[in-house]
Amino acid sequence: MVLKKNGVYLPCIQNIFGVILFIRLTWVVGTAGAIQGFLIVLTCCCVTMLTAISMSAIATNGVVPAGGSYFMISRSLGPEFGGAVGMLFYTGTTLAAAMYIVGAVEIVITYMAPSLSIFGDFTKDASIMYNNFRVYGTGLLLVMATIVFVGVKFVNKFATVALACVLLSIIAVYAGIFVNFHGNDNLFMCVLGKRLLKDVPMDNCTKEVGSPLYGIFCTNTSSTGAPLGCDPYFESNNVSIVRGIKGLASGVFLDNIADSMLEDGQYIARSKDPEEIERLERPPYNQVYADITTSFTILIGIFFPSVTGIMAGSNRSGDLADAQRSIPVGTICAILTTSTVYLSSVLLFAGTVDNLLLRDKFGQSIGGKLVVANIAWPNQWVILIGSFLSTLGAGLQSLTGAPRLLQAIARDGIIPFLAPFSVSSKRGEPTRALILTVCICQCGILLGNVDYLAPLLSMFFLMCYGFVNLACALQTLLRTPNWRPRFKYYHWSLSFIGLTLCIAVMFMTSWYYALLAMGMAGCIYKYIEYRGAEKEWGDGIRGLALSAARYSLLRLEEGPPHTKNWRPQILILAKVTSINNAPAPKHRRVFSFASQLKAGKGLTVCVSVLEGDIMRDGQSAEKHSARQMLRRTMEEERVKGFVDVLVARSIPDGICHLVQTTGLGGMKPNTVILGWPHAWRNSAEGEPHGHERTWRVFLDTVRAVAAARMALLVPKGINSFPESNEKVTGNIDVWWIVHDGGLLMLLPFLLRQHRTWKNCKMRIFTVAQMEDNSIQMKKDLRTFLYHLRIEAEVEVVEMMDSDISAYTYERTLMMEQRNQMLRELRLNKKESLGVVQSLVDFNEVPAEEKLPLVQAIVDHHHNADVKTATKVRFQEPGRNGGGGSEKEGSEGKQEATTDSSSPVLKSPSSQDVSGEKEGGETGGDGSQQQQGSNKKESGGGSDEEGDGANNEMMTSEKKSPRAITPDEGNVRRMHTAVKLNEVIVNKSHDAQLVILNLPGPPKGNLVERESNYMEFLEVLTEGLDRVLMVRGGGREVITIYS
Repeated sequence: MVLKKNGVYLPCIQNIFGVILFIRLTWVVGTAGAIQGFLIVLTCCCVTMLTAISMSAIATNGVVPAGGSYFMISRSLGPEFGGAVGMLFYTGTTLAAAMYIVGAVEIVITYMAPSLSIFGDFTKDASIMYNNFRVYGTGLLLVMATIVFVGVKFVNKFATVALACVLLSIIAVYAGIFVNFHGNDNLFMCVLGKRLLKDVPMDNCTKEVGSPLYGIFCTNTSSTGAPLGCDPYFESNNVSIVRGIKGLASGVFLDNIADSMLEDGQYIARSKDPEEIERLERPPYNQVYADITTSFTILIGIFFPSVTGIMAGSNRSGDLADAQRSIPVGTICAILTTSTVYLSSVLLFAGTVDNLLLRDKFGQSIGGKLVVANIAWPNQWVILIGSFLSTLGAGLQSLTGAPRLLQAIARDGIIPFLAPFSVSSKRGEPTRALILTVCICQCGILLGNVDYLAPLLSMFFLMCYGFVNLACALQTLLRTPNWRPRFKYYHWSLSFIGLTLCIAVMFMTSWYYALLAMGMAGCIYKYIEYRGAEKEWGDGIRGLALSAARYSLLRLEEGPPHTKNWRPQILILAKVTSINNAPAPKHRRVFSFASQLKAGKGLTVCVSVLEGDIMRDGQSAEKHSARQMLRRTMEEERVKGFVDVLVARSIPDGICHLVQTTGLGGMKPNTVILGWPHAWRNSAEGEPHGHERTWRVFLDTVRAVAAARMALLVPKGINSFPESNEKVTGNIDVWWIVHDGGLLMLLPFLLRQHRTWKNCKMRIFTVAQMEDNSIQMKKDLRTFLYHLRIEAEVEVVEMMDSDISAYTYERTLMMEQRNQMLRELRLNKKESLGVVQSLVDFNEVPAEEKLPLVQAIVDHHHNADVKTATKVRFQEPGRNGGGGSEKEGSEGKQEATTDSSSPVLKSPSSQDVSGEKEGGETGGDGSQQQQGSNKKESGGGSDEEGDGANNEMMTSEKKSPRAITPDEGNVRRMHTAVKLNEVIVNKSHDAQLVILNLPGPPKGNLVERESNYMEFLEVLTEGLDRVLMVRGGGREVITIYS
């Protein structure tokens, strides 16, 4: 606190005591009255005191380097709030310089040298006075800017002189009040009735005919020569001479208790009677009238700048020997001192000066004299010179501090367009920032009126003070471990009261100025958020976000959400490749597709697995590089979410771990996006496991996702999917074979919320068998969609039984020839080429895998008496060697929950050697197979009907790869896939997107079954550019209820 070269107390005193004390406080007291005037000053002082307490807590919570209030706010509330408040504080400081300059010119032109007016007699017209302020203010601004540019040392030295002038002037005022305890005869006013007159010498304050006053109010002839007479008010009232300074002993305090608020143009009078204060369409003559509409709130805005300046000490924090002690003690003591002076001055002025003189803003009734100066002792020039020099000193301090504040904000790099102002001159001065400050200050000077400038700059200071209080309250409530201020006399409730007062005063003063300041802060905040540099300052807003996230996560249920709240929480499984020795995503369009699905506003997590050992040198760097690449890709594709990269010894294990562990609490992904392995057929000679590994990773991932009860999306032809900045028109076709919880219905709805798919229409196709009532199915499906509030066209496709074509046999033969080759390549060296032993275990689905029953939309159109949830699996059919009986492989159960009554496809029974009736589509996204009635086959083996799965024992067989006969089960599956593909291509060849069900993968890891599964999916989706294969997570995701 104490005062060495760089203290806190005296700089705060100098900045708080300003021009308002000398040129406006008496007018505020006379207009508002003693009681309301006291409340105005008390409210403003409470704002600054509460802000000082909050600022003291922040300032003592660690070292505060140079930068003061901006540094404290930005490091407490983050770069967005810090930059916004910093710019507001800069604007307020710059406009304060304009107010000080206009105030200094007003003191000179109005009270010291009226003859300097260059536009005539300003007492006759207020606009003349304000034009003088603009012209002289501009000249004074240029002089002061030159001083700041040339010699900052002079500014610092002049500050001592200005401070001495302020203190001397205040002492002189107090001395004059007590010296004039019984009043004095130096000031008299001429009063007509109850109205105050101006420009009337006391010797001429008479109504006698021929007197100057009579000549003003009485006009003998008009412009036409007709006699007029005198003003009616002049004729009916007498004039009187009233003493201006009555003294404390006079009891005038009682006359000054009530307020005397006026509207612009009303006369200053002792009464509020309309006959006394209204003009009544008469000339004003030389009567004093109000030049501004006044109210309690307007007066708060005008007075508030006189209590600003409390940041002066913290702005000098870099120069203080012990800032953590000096800032709290010095600032709070300075506020207590200035508040005492202001509050006592309100009462002393109200008890000393006549009410009419207090309300005469420019002292026109006493010959253009300053009221405060005529109270002071020993002479009015002590106040005039002292107030002028102190105002100049405050203006110089503002012009010095504002450019440095702007430079500090620019150097932080949080507002990119301010970068040019971070440059200093060769002398280390912020020249560019000074030029901008002078330009903004000139705009304020052009307003030309302190009464207009004061409320405007009050908004910016109040916003700054409000954020200081908010920062302290947040830090206190969050109880962050780093919040350990040395200043202990604070509480979060005091900070909230301070914040509330700041906002209240802002809107009481001027609601449109308040909205302007808040709008400016909001624009800067959003600009920094959108374009600004990333800064991590450990601020309170991030701490608040952390606390809010913790609270929300704890509130979320661990279990799955209600159907109405279900939305796709996406887990993107991204494959990282190397392009020019730099990591890059293999399928970039996957990110665009995820962004288009984000209409659900769910969570998005992008993960990737690197094969290796995290403890190996260089692996951590590779992981970090991949993570940065994925983060950059998500930002470029505008996907908001999180990124993670896992290093694992094998890709399938890593993916399995990510699927199980990604997420936290109730915010766990429920939908996985997995790319289709386009190169699964390719196999380089001599590398038998090359292509097998591609589909093995894919199928292991499908199995892991299904086991985790998560939905799966497999986009095929992802490189042809539209980017997020494109717009497509056409149809989104949904081939709805199985009701899997409604995900097929929900996905196109979510896609159409994005502008890329907004112009597309939704069509739903479902497949009917010959025994189904297609018309009723279509009607019921339309009703169901109506209740779901989804607009879509509905079409029921009837599949006819037909003979198996030669093409189907050819595709099946090619598939089995490839499988035979694979078996040969996988043989051990000790085995002879061409000999394969294949053993297929029972494929019984355990009871715990049975999912709850899902009601199909068209269930009552099938000839099923009992609805059972079934699953369909692809399964390699057995073959008999020698002359044994041929056995068919059962299809098990599909992972997606279906009803036996769901619409299915009927395979041709004529080709079914075992008499087994196969339903469902095989292979594709939407393909399914359903088991009909199982018949006991000759040759042994039995069927278990409890869960719809067949237990069959396969026999070993030795077979030459060149003598292959297509298996009947594979032929039927291929036939179903080919026929369904023909229907889909025929109906949806021009669709922008085709969405299908995806059946579960074959059980077990036998290569032949997996190869067949991939081949069936290829056949099913052949000829389609954009396909999305969807597999539900085993729960309802859409409901008809609100």
